[in-house]
Amino acid sequence: MTPNPETRPIVETLTYLDHAATTPLDPRVTAAMEPYWSTVYGNPSSMYQLAREARRAIDTARDEVAGLLGARAAEIIFTSSGSESDNFAVKGVAFAQRDHGRHIITSQVEHHAVLHATEFLEQLGFEVTYLPVDQFGMVDPDAVARAIRDDTILISIMYANNEVGTIQPIEEIAKVTRARGVPFHVDAVQAGGALDLSVDRLGVDLLSLSGHKFYGPKGTGALYIRRGTSCWPLIHGGGQERGRRAGTENVAGIVGFATALKLAQSERNANNQHSQRLRDRLIAGILGSIPGVRLTGHPDRRLCNNASFVFEGVSGESLLLALDRRGIMASTGSACTSGSLEPSHVLLAMGYPPRLAAGSLRLTLGKDNSDADVDRVLDVMPGLVEQLRRIEAEARLV
Repeated sequence: MTPNPETRPIVETLTYLDHAATTPLDPRVTAAMEPYWSTVYGNPSSMYQLAREARRAIDTARDEVAGLLGARAAEIIFTSSGSESDNFAVKGVAFAQRDHGRHIITSQVEHHAVLHATEFLEQLGFEVTYLPVDQFGMVDPDAVARAIRDDTILISIMYANNEVGTIQPIEEIAKVTRARGVPFHVDAVQAGGALDLSVDRLGVDLLSLSGHKFYGPKGTGALYIRRGTSCWPLIHGGGQERGRRAGTENVAGIVGFATALKLAQSERNANNQHSQRLRDRLIAGILGSIPGVRLTGHPDRRLCNNASFVFEGVSGESLLLALDRRGIMASTGSACTSGSLEPSHVLLAMGYPPRLAAGSLRLTLGKDNSDADVDRVLDVMPGLVEQLRRIEAEARLV
């Protein structure tokens, strides 16, 4: 199919700044996965040698992931995605604990994998408290404490926000949940490659991860479930994953997931310093050269690679398309809702009016980005915003 000339970039140099949506597969991860696509293709549930080799690969990967989280191997379940892990945790605990209560606590700024799961549970008679956040997107641990009731069976708060990058006070919230004996789930999908994942230090009972957020393969994920936490299976069938998640295992994907997480955690400090330096240049440059723009999210407690803004007088979609024509790939917010014209639920919860929330832009850096990428954005952004503001102002007068 011939590309539409109206959407083809007008420059040959491409700058990818949407690493919060997905990351490229690390070549070292590809190399680790390759044998399990080609020569070691046995079904790990079978008994012959080829199958045993596949089973050993899964067992090794599980041990590696458990070690990185400070967990037991039996507490790690491999899934197909962060969304599955979130659904598994939220629905699994809710169904397992429904005889003890039907009240769940989460926040207004969670990923839709959590929010839609809790909305589904509300249709089945569960009651959900959606905690508000402050202007930076932060959840107050005291608000969590006040919301807990005798019938509260689960609390789910994300580690770091996928749109604005705000890092939540997970350890402080965990002190509250542990004191009250309520299971605590954390969506750590955005945090997997950038933050410490020690489940004991964090104090969490369930933790979700997704491989493609830290240079691993798409279609892979994991859920940590602390021993003793009741959680029903989401998928029924065979006895895979100790009977907690049916379906023939994606051996290559599991190996890739574990390899990517190991690399991300071992190289975390260097990658974080690199991304933060570029992020700070990007934020300072945009705020200093374009009037009517605001940084969204917490100014300090934010992911090292996240630069997110709202622009007055311009829609995020228009800005996104204009950047794309210049070879700069970004997002208006969550990748899962970037095709929607609705304002970000995260920004609305943070107190931004709908018209301003509709002018959001998220730029998220990766380990392969350079100063030249930042220079390109800072070179084109002021003129683009000025042009789009003029066009949209004229359209409103018609």
